[in-house]
Amino acid sequence: MSQNKQNVFHAIPNNLQDEFFEVIAGNDEVKIERIVSKGHTSPDEGWYDQAQHEWVMVLQGAGELTFEDGRIVKLEPGEYINIPAHCKHKVSWTLPGEETVWLAVFYS
Repeated sequence: MSQNKQNVFHAIPNNLQDEFFEVIAGNDEVKIERIVSKGHTSPDEGWYDQAQHEWVMVLQGAGELTFEDGRIVKLEPGEYINIPAHCKHKVSWTLPGEETVWLAVFYS
């Protein structure tokens, strides 16, 4: 097991043409992921429809999630939401001029 100290705000790629996804810890039951957006959104077609629950928090920046039922939830630093498994959603907005850093935990 690695015990090297890390910082979720370090090593963000300079070129964010695409949204950046990085698994920072996990096992067969739980995955912890850092996501960095800069004006990125989910594709227009389709929804995230995950087999696991997703707890997601915005650490820096801001983002907006849209759910299949029409709900829109804006998240700012320190705010989080728990998304049940198979609750269809997408990222509909993130700050265009600054990095939005998300921490996502996927669990059963």
